[in-house]
Amino acid sequence: MQSKAKTVAEYLKELPEDRREAVQAVRRVILANLDKGFVEQMSYGGICYCVPHSLYPAGYHCDPKQALPYAGIGSQKNHIGIYLMCLYNDPADLATFQREWRATGKKLDMGKSCVRFRKIEDIPLEVVGRAVKRVTLKKFIEHYEKNILSMNKAAAERAEARKKAAGKAGAGTKKAGGKAKAGTNTKAAKSAKKKPGKKTAKR
Repeated sequence: MQSKAKTVAEYLKELPEDRREAVQAVRRVILANLDKGFVEQMSYGGICYCVPHSLYPAGYHCDPKQALPYAGIGSQKNHIGIYLMCLYNDPADLATFQREWRATGKKLDMGKSCVRFRKIEDIPLEVVGRAVKRVTLKKFIEHYEKNILSMNKAAAERAEARKKAAGKAGAGTKKAGGKAKAGTNTKAAKSAKKKPGKKTAKR
């Protein structure tokens, strides 16, 4: 569920007590381990930790008006989500996070970057803290540019190549069609020339 709260304080205030306690616990761990430079703000309807435009002017590639997102916390309808975009760009860090989490014996319900849980007892906070601490501001930007931006650039180049290929194919078809049409007309004209019209019978 996306909140319309303007500040983190407003967001926490509108949450049910059990959800508020869980979100605050995760928030404390993130803030305690977050590298300097990141800022906490409301974004995408939840609490977001991001690289501000003052440090990364290009912003988020999906929407340059938005600051580059690093992590987030959101209370959804059936769960609370911890969004660790900082792990999405680095398979090694992601693998370490998953291994450390499972080593605690707690169940890991995770998508590409979102960890879902219902109660604070369901998550090992120390594992979340270590994951955040490992991905510094510099490391995060380097991995983001190396992986996400390079993939988008490659995708754009492939799309442009397909567009050019389609254009050439279309031009070739049009040209071939024009020749065929012209040839047919010429052939018809020659055929008409060879067949003289019927002579009028003499009386």
